[in-house]
Parts: sequence; C-alpha cells; structure tokens
Amino acid sequence: MIRNPMFIPALGPPKLSAKQQTLAQWRGIDAAPQERGREDRAKSLAAVMPKVLTTLRMERRQSEAEIVRVWNNLLDPRITTHAQPTGINNGTLFVAVDSNVWLDEIVRYRRKEILDRLQHCFGKELIARISFRLGG
Repeated sequence: MIRNPMFIPALGPPKLSAKQQTLAQWRGIDAAPQERGREDRAKSLAAVMPKVLTTLRMERRQSEAEIVRVWNNLLDPRITTHAQPTGINNGTLFVAVDSNVWLDEIVRYRRKEILDRLQHCFGKELIARISFRLGG
C-alpha cells in the first residue's frame, strides 16, 4: 500500500485509490485493517512524560539529590567527609559512614542534631529516621 503523503491524523487514514481498491479486490485482501494499522498513533510529549518520569522514578531521584546537597551544605564538614546519604526508603534515610570511630561518634553524639536539621529542611514525613551503616 502506498501511504498518502498528505495524510492528516485528524482526518483519519487516507482513502485507497481506485487502483489500490481494484488490486485489493483482485487479490482478495481486505485492506481496511492494514490502513487502520497505519493510523498515526503519536502522542504529545505532555501526555507521555509523566509516565516516563514515574517509570524512571525521577521525583525520588530529585529528592535524593536534594538531600545530598543539603547534607553537604548544612552539616559540619567533618561529618560530611566521613558520612554520606546513600538513599531513602519509607521515611528512613540511609547513611554510609566510612569508619567505626565516626559511626560511633555520629550515632552517640550527633544523630539527634542531624535528624532535627534535616527534618527542619524536608519535614518529618520525608525523613522520619536515619540509619547509619558502616561502609562507604
């Protein structure tokens, strides 16, 4: 089938020419399903992007990137040198700490201060708890 270059989606698929209709009848082919299959199924970017962003979990990734940015600017540089957020899940912020000494220091003396500062910036709904883990 020859596709009509003047095809306009709002008007539907192009009509078969007399020659195409005759050939379709002679061959015993119903060309209507093929023409319907060629209809333009393009969607606007505005209709597609929300699903793409949801699939890629962009909102979550943006939140995580923002947490890292605030973490590095808000906290004592000595802490940020040894501890970095690795992710967030169900209100728990996971933080990797590079040594047992710093893990003990942060958990014993700095956990409450860090949690309060982050909750002040992001709210208690986003960051309800912090889990510090060795590794990094």
